[in-house]
Amino acid sequence: MEKETGYVYILTNPSFREDWVKIGKSSRPVDVRSKELDNTAVPLPFEIYATLKTSKYAKVEKQIHKQIDRLTDLRIRQNREFFNIAPSVALDIMRDIADLLDDAELYVYVDGKPVVSKSKDEDKKIEAESKEKQRKTQKPPFKFHMIGLNVGDTIIFDALQIPVRIASDDKIEYDGRLYSLSAFTANFLPEEKQNASGAYQGPKYFSYNGKVLSDLRKEKEQH
Repeated sequence: MEKETGYVYILTNPSFREDWVKIGKSSRPVDVRSKELDNTAVPLPFEIYATLKTSKYAKVEKQIHKQIDRLTDLRIRQNREFFNIAPSVALDIMRDIADLLDDAELYVYVDGKPVVSKSKDEDKKIEAESKEKQRKTQKPPFKFHMIGLNVGDTIIFDALQIPVRIASDDKIEYDGRLYSLSAFTANFLPEEKQNASGAYQGPKYFSYNGKVLSDLRKEKEQH
């Protein structure tokens, strides 16, 4: 008897400007699943970045999550499928696993349509086209240099008035661990302030000299 096939998917969302993906599985076509995920907690619909069709989809999903967890603290919340990782990096991990499977069908999506992915070079070409399109429609991810801050400067997590140190252009250090702004927010935001999606635009939750980082960015971009 032939095993049931299913899908592992990488979804992105234009609502979030930092590198952020949702990686999950579904026994049904992914366009159905992505529509189910639309809710009032997420301002814009999810977009399918890539899918892997295989009979071992449940094991593949777990393996991808495990590989990402080994890299660093990228999972936004431990009980969810959201990760602070570039979609292209997630796709590389998915491809490495797909190469070991006999029945894997890997697709990368361009303009909402699946394109058969046959090689990393082809993936890079598709990725370049996708990035160019995003560049024209989205702001680049938040970096501290955009608002004149440097490694070693201190910013405040407003919800709890916690001071944290800037460790790199897009990471902060707290209690000996590195976080992106959105990952820190998801981990430390008080329960009554959390949203249903579990993902956050980090710069809105931190301030420097009394000014919210997202507002500082707007001021810089207007000058």
